[in-house]
Amino acid sequence: MNPKTQQELPLPLLFERLRCTEHGLSGEEAQRRLSESGPNEPAPVGGNGGLSELLRGFANPLVVILLVASVVSAALGELVNASIIATMVLFSLALNFIQTYRSHRAVRLLRQGIVITATVLRDGCWREIVRRDVVPGDIVRLVAGDLVPADARLIEAKDLHVQQAALTGESLPAEKEANEEGVSTTRSGADALNTVFLGTSVVSGTATALVFATGRATAFGEIAGRLVVRAPETEFERGTRQFGFLIMQTVFVLVVFVFLVNAAARHDPFESLLFALALAVGLTPEFLPMITTVTLGQGALRMAREKVIVKNLSAIQNFGSIDVLCSDKTGTLTSGEMTLEQHLDPFGKTAEQVFLFAYLNSVFQTGIKNPIDTAILKKANINPLDVAILRHDHPDVHSYRKLDEIPFDFERRRVSVVVERDRRRFLLTKGAPENVLTVCDTYELGARQHALDSEALAKFRSMYEDLSRQGYRVLAVAYGATPEQAAYGKRDEKGMVLLGFLAFFDPPLPDAREMLKALHADGVRVKILTGDNEIVAKHVCSQVGLDDSRLVLGAELDQMSDAALAQVAENVTLFARVSPAQKNRIIHALKQRNHVVGFLGDGINDAPSLHAADVGISVAAAVDVARDAADIILLEHDLGILHRGIIEGRKAFSNVMKYLLMGTSSNFGNMFSMAGASLFLPFLPMLPMQILLNNFLYDLAQVTIPTDTVEPSFVLKPRRWDIKLIRDFMIFIGPISSLYDFVTFFALLKLFGASETLFHTGWFVESLATQTLVIFVIRTAANPLRSRPSLPLTVTTLLVVLVSLVLPFTSLAHILGFTPLPPMFFLFLIGVVSTYLVLVELAKRRLMGRFFNE
Repeated sequence: MNPKTQQELPLPLLFERLRCTEHGLSGEEAQRRLSESGPNEPAPVGGNGGLSELLRGFANPLVVILLVASVVSAALGELVNASIIATMVLFSLALNFIQTYRSHRAVRLLRQGIVITATVLRDGCWREIVRRDVVPGDIVRLVAGDLVPADARLIEAKDLHVQQAALTGESLPAEKEANEEGVSTTRSGADALNTVFLGTSVVSGTATALVFATGRATAFGEIAGRLVVRAPETEFERGTRQFGFLIMQTVFVLVVFVFLVNAAARHDPFESLLFALALAVGLTPEFLPMITTVTLGQGALRMAREKVIVKNLSAIQNFGSIDVLCSDKTGTLTSGEMTLEQHLDPFGKTAEQVFLFAYLNSVFQTGIKNPIDTAILKKANINPLDVAILRHDHPDVHSYRKLDEIPFDFERRRVSVVVERDRRRFLLTKGAPENVLTVCDTYELGARQHALDSEALAKFRSMYEDLSRQGYRVLAVAYGATPEQAAYGKRDEKGMVLLGFLAFFDPPLPDAREMLKALHADGVRVKILTGDNEIVAKHVCSQVGLDDSRLVLGAELDQMSDAALAQVAENVTLFARVSPAQKNRIIHALKQRNHVVGFLGDGINDAPSLHAADVGISVAAAVDVARDAADIILLEHDLGILHRGIIEGRKAFSNVMKYLLMGTSSNFGNMFSMAGASLFLPFLPMLPMQILLNNFLYDLAQVTIPTDTVEPSFVLKPRRWDIKLIRDFMIFIGPISSLYDFVTFFALLKLFGASETLFHTGWFVESLATQTLVIFVIRTAANPLRSRPSLPLTVTTLLVVLVSLVLPFTSLAHILGFTPLPPMFFLFLIGVVSTYLVLVELAKRRLMGRFFNE
């Protein structure tokens, strides 16, 4: 039965088809259905399985070419060559697979701390369960801020608006309503009024719904795979792509040149082809995916210890690259724990009736749990979590009966409830003063009502603005008599009586000023994007040391072109009264100015901005839709935790850059040497199997780079991919390596009278020693003697060099084409390595100086 059929069926028949009732499922029946239908996941969780990870390694074109070369070599009788080539390739793939799989598994374990839940009716009681356990036939309850857990038919709905851009592309929320008889065929699919879908979110209103499809059987399940594959390119992925193009261009030119030259020199064509292919492997940093994954995976584990959960490994580098952080003030600059300080009549005197009506509104409204309602309930010395007791036992509440509710939304910025007492019905409203005043005709003072004329309106505005300047968050409270009718909606919010104001205090965090200074010192500018009024926002910013000299309102943004906004967004710190769409525009404007933008948010209206930012950051206590849109989850809403997470991101990227700078410069130098040597040598400068072994040992030495310490200079400011720096290292450091290779060629031929085998052995040892030990120079911008590498990096590097020195004296030497080296060669080697490292250090200082002084 397809979704269209379920939208058109009368609701009683749909219950019958799904073999369930309005009382929900039993736990036992739900478990049985879960085993039949499978987990409620639109796509497999945690990435691909082990086999898929392994097969992906074989998709590398270079790996395919080498394996084909191995097969051809075997067919021509070169069994030793074929087996060594295949062994080197397969062993590299296996190591890459093991490390990558371990890192992905660690990240999957971290992600288990972020669980999306749903409220379902089980065994006659409403329960909160993990979304993946929802099954067809479940009855779910939806409120503003929820992610819709599955495709479901509405049973009841009240002012329900759903954001379903993921399915329809429509940016505006769609209104939904229950329809027992089903819908016509002209309003089917995502446009059906009576159906909600997995992958959408509730913007406002409440509803109960009957689940008819879960997991891959949902409308969203059909496109979930494509959405994952086609995720927006991150800054890290963009840098990787640019680096890939650089390597491809270099490899193509060098390999074609070497093959043609060797063929023209009448070397064996097949051997020349293998030599050229081996050069390609030597130049390509084929361990980059593994090094990157391990480095970022370890960074994720360190960040987890700092109470930061990473949902996507590439987000770690993006996190470290943030240079602008946009956030609301509540919970970031302030504690987010509101205290109700005053409840006042329109002229500023304490009024108990204002508190009572606000209290009733908070008790009876069922929308998003928020600090405002919590503060009101705490003011009455009532446990805000025990609303059921409130409704029955509190004397002020007992005489009122709730009839209906008009939920909060971000356009009206107010919430209303309809109550009845002594057969009289009242609509009680609280919300932003400017929004409540628009629906008021009169105000109440004492027991008398007065017309809300322009003079009174000016006085009231002045009063709540004065409170705002003192740092208070101000809400207005109003009420109105309303006639008997079956249901109430926004249209009934009119002709109301202004009762007074509530003044809440949300104190700045004690360490906010210090944390903002620390972020600024590390190159991160904080911008405040708040929906609150400008007076409160300005007051809070001034208290924590943020620049409030210029403030831009949402209304002003609407008058700006995108080009003008880009200029303003870069220079202004504080934006007030901004809507979700305006926050989005600000973030896009900053990205157009080449900033890496982070956005910290935890509400429904923050979801679009979390998705638009380079790095979306949310908190564990955020609503589902915000957590789902975020890349980074903070287990505590703390700027200090965020700051430490940014530093960890920079450390992780720093170690990736060490591999790139070392690998491209050393590899390019050695490959350039091979290409040059092939022009004048009567034999290949190194056998293909020796090139592959050299490259494998070299990569093995770098496996421990992720464990290396990172010096402070690398994390002082945001770091981004610098292709020019990588290219400069290749162009300037590479030739230094080649220079010493040519010196080695001369010494081997003229001083040691080397045969072909001795030449291969001597150069193998020298090239591996120089390109491996250079990590101790390149890993730091400072003096290498003053910056200690990690113990694992030191051990693996020295061990690989030791292996290269010992191999010519083992039983494997004959198989590998090596021969024992004369004692004097080792004295020569010490001199070559020492002077090479000194020369690289001098060149590195010039190149690194530009990088760090930008």
